[in-house]
Amino acid sequence: MTDASFPASRPAGPRALPVALLACPDYAAPRLRQTVFQALEAAGPRVGAGLRVLVKPNLITAQPLACSDPEVTAAVCAWLLEQGANVEVADSPGFGRAEAVARKIGLEEALRPLKLRVRALDRPVPVRLHLPASSPASSASPEGGPRFMVSRRALECDLILSVPRVKAHSQMLLTLAVKNCFGCVSGLRKALIHTREGRDPGYFADCLAALWAALPPVAALADGVRAMHVTGPSRGKPFVLGLIGASPSAVALDEALCAVLGLAPDATPLGAALERRKAEGCGAAGWRAAYVLQRPEDFNARDFELPRELAHTSFHPARFVKSCVRRLWAACKP
Repeated sequence: MTDASFPASRPAGPRALPVALLACPDYAAPRLRQTVFQALEAAGPRVGAGLRVLVKPNLITAQPLACSDPEVTAAVCAWLLEQGANVEVADSPGFGRAEAVARKIGLEEALRPLKLRVRALDRPVPVRLHLPASSPASSASPEGGPRFMVSRRALECDLILSVPRVKAHSQMLLTLAVKNCFGCVSGLRKALIHTREGRDPGYFADCLAALWAALPPVAALADGVRAMHVTGPSRGKPFVLGLIGASPSAVALDEALCAVLGLAPDATPLGAALERRKAEGCGAAGWRAAYVLQRPEDFNARDFELPRELAHTSFHPARFVKSCVRRLWAACKP
């Protein structure tokens, strides 16, 4: 995996990766679209005519605060289309169907003027994840890391543009741009992995970092206008952070957002996993953030609350069975 704005050959030593942070107090048009465009122009990925871009919002469940805001996702798509990209919007919620979630939260309507619709991240293929030697379970997996069933739509695009909402997470502390890539795992397999690998947050984080490294280049634009705090990823409380952030590197943007919240890069399980990959040269070379617009200290996140304790697993087996029944029911409906 390479960053979305840099060639595969990387010079030795830290590199400067642009990160654009911009104040955005609400979702009012046309200011929101102008802010998204400005952030992407300042620190977006290199996009040329014909580039196949998968826009990956967070469509976890049909609760608006739990998902990426529809107008933010639509603005990202509009910018990409202006660059001449071939755009596809897709996700694979752990519970429910992407199309149904998009319809209920208003994303289907927001994308209609762009002649885009939400698709499912389906057609899974097995991908063996390569964990660093320091992974908590590397010695127990002599054949390598686990296999995740990843959507062909994600693997066959040229670029993934992750569009997360900034949220607390009861299992990973925070869910940002890299964690949002977990939606590239197809359907119920995601819930099963949460239940199985999620018992050890450190090991699960190593798996998520390895998944990011196995995907095509991942750029990001984060919806931090109204964040979710206290808990998450679906039952937290709103927090007005007033921020839009963009970077050609999902990892760079995540570290910048951690800085906004007053956290060190390795303060979350996933951040620590990415640091382990950097230390061992596993697809995450050293770099430094170059703030091209505003800086983390320009934003007030003092009252943002993180979960006090991390859950060992976020999906109880009963929820998994319930989701199976819901998906079968949806598939049988005309």
